[in-house]
Amino acid sequence: MTITNETTSNGMAALAFDDATGVATITLKMEGRANKINDDFGATMQGAWAWAKARPNLRGVILASGHKDFCVGADIDRLYRERDAATMMARLRELNGLFRAIETGGVPVVAALTGSALGGGYELALACHRRIALDEARVQVGLPEVSLGVMPGAGGTQRLPRMVGIQTALEHIAQGLMVRAPKAVKNGMVDELAATPEELHAKAVAWIHANKGAKQPWDRNAPIPGPQPGSAEARQIIMAACAMLRKKTSGVFPGPELAISSVQEGLTLQFDRALEVESRYFTRLATSDQAKDMIRTLWYHRTSAEKHEGLPKIEDPRIAKVGILGAGMMGAGLAFVSAQAGYQVVLKDVKDEQLAKARAHCEEQAKAAKHLGADGQKQILDRIRYTIAIDDLDGCDLIIEAVYENLELKHMVTKEAEPKLAKGGVWASNTSAIPIGDLATVSLAAQNFIGLHFFSPVEKMQLVEVITTAQTSDETLARALAYTRAIKKLPIVVGDGYGFYTTRVFSAYILEGAQLVAEGHDPVVIEWAAKKFGMVVPPLQVFDEVTLTLGVKGFKQGRHYGKSLDLPGVALVETMVEAHGRAGKAAGKGFYEYGAEGRTLWPGLAALTTGKPEHTGVEVIGRRLLTLQALEAARCVAEGIVKTPRDAEVGAIFGVGFAPNTGGPLSYIDRRGLVAFVAECDSFAKTCGARYAPPQLLRDMAAQGKTFFEKV
Repeated sequence: MTITNETTSNGMAALAFDDATGVATITLKMEGRANKINDDFGATMQGAWAWAKARPNLRGVILASGHKDFCVGADIDRLYRERDAATMMARLRELNGLFRAIETGGVPVVAALTGSALGGGYELALACHRRIALDEARVQVGLPEVSLGVMPGAGGTQRLPRMVGIQTALEHIAQGLMVRAPKAVKNGMVDELAATPEELHAKAVAWIHANKGAKQPWDRNAPIPGPQPGSAEARQIIMAACAMLRKKTSGVFPGPELAISSVQEGLTLQFDRALEVESRYFTRLATSDQAKDMIRTLWYHRTSAEKHEGLPKIEDPRIAKVGILGAGMMGAGLAFVSAQAGYQVVLKDVKDEQLAKARAHCEEQAKAAKHLGADGQKQILDRIRYTIAIDDLDGCDLIIEAVYENLELKHMVTKEAEPKLAKGGVWASNTSAIPIGDLATVSLAAQNFIGLHFFSPVEKMQLVEVITTAQTSDETLARALAYTRAIKKLPIVVGDGYGFYTTRVFSAYILEGAQLVAEGHDPVVIEWAAKKFGMVVPPLQVFDEVTLTLGVKGFKQGRHYGKSLDLPGVALVETMVEAHGRAGKAAGKGFYEYGAEGRTLWPGLAALTTGKPEHTGVEVIGRRLLTLQALEAARCVAEGIVKTPRDAEVGAIFGVGFAPNTGGPLSYIDRRGLVAFVAECDSFAKTCGARYAPPQLLRDMAAQGKTFFEKV
């Protein structure tokens, strides 16, 4: 047996040929921490493929990775900067030509997925004749491009449906789903699993030997799985997908819509022509304003926040034991995610029955983590101690207070439990609005006091708003950030003040929804306008979900902190709660009526309005809802609450569901244009009230021709 070992001329792929088996292995290891599809990728693969094809007695090729992941997909930097459609089309033709050369080269090719293959990386795997993955939970495959405002552009909308059928392909492409390797085998996205890299290699070699001259199903005119293109069943699947997408996104995201069109149109064409259809749709999306705004926030800003760029870091955060005060839904969720991250957790409450509910919640969450197996689930649960005894908190390195939003109550539990911290331990409050400085007045060590504002349900919501005061030390911030990283949360760091950042933006949104109702705008139109402008959940629905009673308590608290709340919308909510007992969704009645058949808007809202508005409609209402939130974000920047524009975008989208299609509230201002935005605010201020008056920051930016972000 002789094994030839070489590298490509640029050194970005290792090349090995085993003359005993006739199998060539191309191991991509491009510069940086991951393989990605850029100019170097094309040159590397072309050189590697030519080398492999030149091997005498070649029987097949294994495509592998020298990095943790197989391939992470497109070079985002290049994609973000590209505005020229002709250049984009030329690049896609080159990439598709390379992939077609691989799958029509006359020898079987196996993708060895020892790590994740996402986006263009999975499209590369699809261009291979077989996909074998390690049987590990960390290995994922999928086409998540729609989450960045684009769609698969290297054959994904054509190969996947031809391989797994129309319905399964649409479910994954239109939603941008990523699935773990075991599930991918079940739905046909991966062909088989291997326990070790060595077994994976052996299986790949065996399959190559058993499949001489392998061809892709689309190159041998094999029928696709399930309903055939053009059939009544296929049309029903396409129509259902379109209807579900419209219901979910209200037509504000063209990415998944064009992806569905690409699948539908491409399946009726010869394969190479189908790739051209996909390329045109991809190019339209990738060169659009929406894609640029979404990529900037959902990729660059999010990645920057995840890496804690510009923030203090610490090598050893010295956190092993975490205490949680309050065993409600938030406290139980925090206990579970902390235990899941490996911490020893003490969950304290004053009521045994509340602890029992928290235990049941954690057990339910553990069962849902099926990929961990019974042993892994038990290990998480064994790390949580449920207690009413204050002494069980002794030695906690971090205590998170998650009790009711009441200053006196929070002061009381701080005085009681803070002495139980380990020396130098961190005290964090999960308050959503009360200034951290006010909470810290009773602290024994204000430098170790910080705010960690989580969002419910904490197991699913990614964001955590980290609030610092003038006294909070950099070490405390670094330790708190290390904890958020361990529990896999997305942090933004903001300054102190009533409502911080996210609560201010969220309050502006739901209060303006109530104000629009009070002014006489049709509640149906209000809800539709919000969705039509991209809001994840419409204002009246989400107000019901957080409860109107909580809103009324918030009004009282806001007045205490000097907030002007003399609005008909505020009075309307107070009347709904106090005179009509409409507390929100949990009580079965709020802005909506809740019954066995779902929710319907309460007819009684009309009697609580002040008249009929002079100007109404989807456009006016949608602009008002987004404008007021964007104004609040700009005010937070102007006041120094938001320390970086990046965090304004990340916090608004991931914390309160601000329209992701815009890239965030500051991106919305930029795209509207500062001059036009300020003028519209002034117009709204005249007709709707002073809350629309723009801060001086925006007036100055408009006068100086500035924007929050660089234009591309």
